[in-house]
Amino acid sequence: MTPTGIKLKQAQNLLQISYADGQFELTAEYLRVMSPSAEVRGHSPDQAQLQVGKKYVALSHVEAVGHYAIKLVFDDGHDSGIYSWEYLRDLCVNQTQHWQTYMAALEAQQKSRDPHESIVQIMG
Repeated sequence: MTPTGIKLKQAQNLLQISYADGQFELTAEYLRVMSPSAEVRGHSPDQAQLQVGKKYVALSHVEAVGHYAIKLVFDDGHDSGIYSWEYLRDLCVNQTQHWQTYMAALEAQQKSRDPHESIVQIMG
């Protein structure tokens, strides 16, 4: 489904995506950790790299890629993800599920969203 509008809300660090059937707001952090780039997803599922410390990442700008996708540029230098309309729609409608999966992966690897924090497990 092709968006009817895409707006970068830099003050709130959100990407607002409008469709004929509704509107969604996605945080920069969510979009960054879910980047479809090979750097994040790898070339196969076993090559995926869990993104950590991205809590404060910001969206710098959005670029159109033909009539089928957008490229997002983040302030941490990441700019290689091409978000197709299909993938973007999936990120919108399945946001809760994707975020829960990401948070569970962070917990399982004892990693943090906060770049200034490390999780240390104290053994008793």
